[in-house]
Amino acid sequence: QVQLVESGGGSVQAGGSLRLSCAASLYGYSDYCMGWFRQPPGKEREGVAFINSNRATNYADSVKGRFTISQDNAKDTLYLQMNSLKPEDTAMYYCAAVVVARWLTGTCLHWGRDKYNYWGQGTQVTVSS
Repeated sequence: QVQLVESGGGSVQAGGSLRLSCAASLYGYSDYCMGWFRQPPGKEREGVAFINSNRATNYADSVKGRFTISQDNAKDTLYLQMNSLKPEDTAMYYCAAVVVARWLTGTCLHWGRDKYNYWGQGTQVTVSS
């Protein structure tokens, strides 16, 4: 069973930075994808950044060059470094994971929320102008 717990959200002014963390219990799983999703008020949940067990990454166009996803070597913490934040980045941010067969570790970087079956409870990020 994979458990995910996010932290690090908060309020910041436009142009500022935040780092989100996700404590993840992935011991025993060698092939997986993890991602950060966000859900703005009144909108659908969207993918933001993804990383697989080979440390390959994928980003939504809206955050490329501003956000960086990473995972520590012990595979127990996922991070999202968010720089140059904009008011439109305001949302509830969720950490998610999916365990896959090895041959899918490249493909899962491009999966949508429906394929992810482990979710954290979310952490709020608010960016003011």
